[in-house]
Amino acid sequence: MRLSLSLGYQTPSTTPADHLALAQEADRLGYAAVWASEAYGSDAATMLSWIAGQTSRIDLGSAVFQIPARSPAMTAMTAATLDTLSGGRFRLGLGVSGPQVSEGWHGVRFARPLQRTREYVSIVRQAMAGETVSYAGQFYTLPLPDGPGKPLKLSFHPARTRIPVYLAAVGPKNLELAGEIADGWLAVFFAPEHAAEQLDSIAAGRARAGLKLDGFDVVPSVPLVVGDDVAACAELVRWYAALYVGGMGSREQNFYNQLAVRMGYADAAREVQDLFLAKRQRDAAAAVPLEFIDRTSLLGPVDRMAERMREYAAAGVTTLSVSLFAADRESGLAAVRQAAEALDRSGVGE
Repeated sequence: MRLSLSLGYQTPSTTPADHLALAQEADRLGYAAVWASEAYGSDAATMLSWIAGQTSRIDLGSAVFQIPARSPAMTAMTAATLDTLSGGRFRLGLGVSGPQVSEGWHGVRFARPLQRTREYVSIVRQAMAGETVSYAGQFYTLPLPDGPGKPLKLSFHPARTRIPVYLAAVGPKNLELAGEIADGWLAVFFAPEHAAEQLDSIAAGRARAGLKLDGFDVVPSVPLVVGDDVAACAELVRWYAALYVGGMGSREQNFYNQLAVRMGYADAAREVQDLFLAKRQRDAAAAVPLEFIDRTSLLGPVDRMAERMREYAAAGVTTLSVSLFAADRESGLAAVRQAAEALDRSGVGE
């Protein structure tokens, strides 16, 4: 198992310079990759291009480029450019986002996300391979049949004609799709104790494509808080868990809430969502079970994190992406180093 670093989003409390410093420290320590995110604030591509020019070894991943935000051709152009600028270090993480962002921010209907993802990845792969792109799907038709457009291909030779594609997936059908068409899975709220069912879905998708799990990169993003008191560490993660389980989507369509239900936390998931949607966010955070936070995070001293890393590796994780819940840049840098120390102590690192 290898380590990667999830930078998340730019927020009022973090600066691009903070994220760059963390990425450079991860680069120095031999982390496999650094991932940048986007929702409806800073975009991932610009952040990754900035980091690419100021690092040397670490891979650069989008976690994720939002499918409704870009045409597949634009994503292929961006991926080819980032991969070339970085000397072949780019990993393309994709996701459909959610109904609120897709329809509210990008003006793109959320209907049939699996089919849209399948078509999107197919077009991106065609373009990256240097092929002349022609496609007739339910969501994408290239070129349009009733106008002056003609089939086109990338006008430059990128560093690689095939780059690793990762899908952010939560539900069983989306997991199967990731196994079938992608090179890796970007997971969230991943608990080793509940991973078998999810990986079975991945394996079913791989089998459909005539493949095995060998070589497929399982990359959960895991909150990390270093400290002596596990419960105190968990307090820093509560707001994040409550936001996703309670407020990321509607009552009828919240993929993270549904995931918590499948993990055995149905009553808590319902309570957290009720409180969050009632605008009682503080109470929603307090209602998230400590066990749920602990099982889906790395909390406590270095030796405890090392033991949990062994459990993640045994569950099938190949790249563990740590998401830092740190008060400032210096404590974040210390956490990057402590995660590397924990992996070394675990004995499961490459």
